Amino acid sequence: MPAPGQSPTEQLQIRHTVRNPPLAARPDLPAQPSGDVVNSLIGRIPVLDVRPLVDCGRQPAKAVAGETFEVTATVFREGHDAVAANVVLRDPKGRPGPFTPMRELAPGTDRWGAFVTPETEGAWTYTVEAWSDPVATWRHHAHIKIPAGIDTELVLAEGAELYERAAAGVPKKDGREGVLAAADALRDTARPAGARLAAALAADATAALDRHPLRELVSACEPLPLKVERRRALYGAWYELFPRSEGAVVEEGAAPVSGTFRTAAERLPAVAAMGFDVVYLPPIHPIGTTHRKGPDNALTAGPHDVGVPWAIGSAEGGHDAVHPDLGTLADFDHFVRAARSLRMEIALDFALQCSPDHPWVKEHPEWFRHRADGSIAYAENPPKKYQDIYPIAFDADMPGLVAETVRVLRFWMDRGVRIFRVDNPHTKPVVFWEKVIGEINGADPDVVFLAEAFTRPAMMHALAAVGFQQSYTYFTWRNTKHELTEYVRELSGEAASYMRPNFFVNTPDILHAYLQEGGRPAFEVRAVLAATLSPSWGVYAGFELCEGTPLHPGSEEYLGSEKYQLRPRDWESAEREGRTITPLITALNRLRRRHSALQQLRDVHFHHTDNDAVIAYSKRSGQDVVLVVANLDPHHTQEATVSLNMLRLGFEEHETVPVRDELTGETYHWGRANYVRLEPGKAPAHVVTLRPSPQTGGSPIS
Repeated sequence: MPAPGQSPTEQLQIRHTVRNPPLAARPDLPAQPSGDVVNSLIGRIPVLDVRPLVDCGRQPAKAVAGETFEVTATVFREGHDAVAANVVLRDPKGRPGPFTPMRELAPGTDRWGAFVTPETEGAWTYTVEAWSDPVATWRHHAHIKIPAGIDTELVLAEGAELYERAAAGVPKKDGREGVLAAADALRDTARPAGARLAAALAADATAALDRHPLRELVSACEPLPLKVERRRALYGAWYELFPRSEGAVVEEGAAPVSGTFRTAAERLPAVAAMGFDVVYLPPIHPIGTTHRKGPDNALTAGPHDVGVPWAIGSAEGGHDAVHPDLGTLADFDHFVRAARSLRMEIALDFALQCSPDHPWVKEHPEWFRHRADGSIAYAENPPKKYQDIYPIAFDADMPGLVAETVRVLRFWMDRGVRIFRVDNPHTKPVVFWEKVIGEINGADPDVVFLAEAFTRPAMMHALAAVGFQQSYTYFTWRNTKHELTEYVRELSGEAASYMRPNFFVNTPDILHAYLQEGGRPAFEVRAVLAATLSPSWGVYAGFELCEGTPLHPGSEEYLGSEKYQLRPRDWESAEREGRTITPLITALNRLRRRHSALQQLRDVHFHHTDNDAVIAYSKRSGQDVVLVVANLDPHHTQEATVSLNMLRLGFEEHETVPVRDELTGETYHWGRANYVRLEPGKAPAHVVTLRPSPQTGGSPIS
């Protein structure tokens, strides 16, 4: 209800003032090339529903340097006069770039859009400006009135005056003379009216006015924040390995010997040869002994059982120490340098939890939740119980926890770690991560955080909005054509302005039934899908060996899970005997590096197939196009007719073009309708690359 003494209209104006303050109160608006800004609660020309918009503008939209994305807005005005709009990007120093003209996305919708590309990292803003376009309005009227002989001389005189006024805003070196010549032509009564109009619409004058339009009644939305980050925040191939398994010795009847950072470094050249950019390590810290778990999550551990890396902390130290079995901090530094020499980065697991033996348990008992009997509550995810792990309670001393978390992260940053995979962030307050990531990225914007949060969508989206650069996803559980299509459309749509997916094909926790039951063809097609649908994807070691034995039927846990025991693998024998899909993974990562279309998220288009076991989609970046047709059935050969949207691919509708399958080397001629036959065990998919002629049509994003 209105406040006492206020009319409903006055109350409405107050609400509008809060949401959209008057333009006069916004000194940070872009400078106007011409025309006056009209001060109004809504703007003389309404600019509404500007997107991307994250958390009502309280959080920045995201992009990476060089990434192209679309800004849209609803723009209209009263009556029939023409309107136009543009986007202005301001760089981190507040300097506006040249405005980018917007186009109406569909006639009559009043929805306008334009693609923009921030080129450097930092805190940008973007603004949508709208204005009355008197030149376009005059042209429309002139096209109608002059051929009909209605007010001919008056219309031509009005056009001449308008062109002279517009010429004042066109630089002399950029077409002013052409605009003035058009004005002279409009006044040349010695020529027929039609010829005078045609001269005014000459290409040089039209192009000059397109570059420097006459803008009246300019209105603008408030500037919206844009966070532009380094490219690794969007694009990369991740490989997860347990250092303790690499080089480990496990022999029956003898105490197992752990691998070390030094032996694990010997695996790095093979990982780099497969084309991976990031090596992700589970926790490398000392492991507690209290309630230590045995193999396959057994509640009782034997004297030689190594424990779970996520049960962090012992007498040897906590989150800022390394497990003695892995070596020393100097050995870790050697591992980081070895990866860097192979052009790979290290991602370190950050799990904010403790074993009962962690130093924090004694030093900061207020950081943990105590039960009625005085004991500290251990972690649970019913029916799973983790008696060897204490979760953190945040509300007693959140400032202290923020400070300690930042200290630990900076400790590893100082040792060369610039990427953190955060374990279970959804079990901690969102505001905690906002504070931690804000403090870290405020001083070190190159640090990337990946949220391992397989949880409710609202929490996943909130974590992404407050700062996480990447997110785990539901990709593992999306296996049918319908599931994949709907989910990827969601991720590549509005969510792409703040949430960047990382498609892990497997994890130490998740062995999906599709992989358990589908054998090698299932591993192959999932690798193709992950590597081509998402700009970031990940593999947990053993995937290339098609390890797919579950703990028991219906379980997503591995039998002999590496979480609980050392698991050395004979990589050389597997390669020699052809028991790996390493060649496929290598080919996929090579394609990703060569094709910018696979390095972006926002442009993916699904094409029709008449068989639900076959999925077809394309990704496009400028003139680079990658088209994938995959068989989702790992057990049976599938045939289908694939109906391609040729305009979307950048070709004429009835054109037929040669295509080369990048996985097999075979060539085909494809057009609007194409027959495909995909047999498991031979080819999981067609992955073809296209390069349309610049002269052909087709918008890369629509």
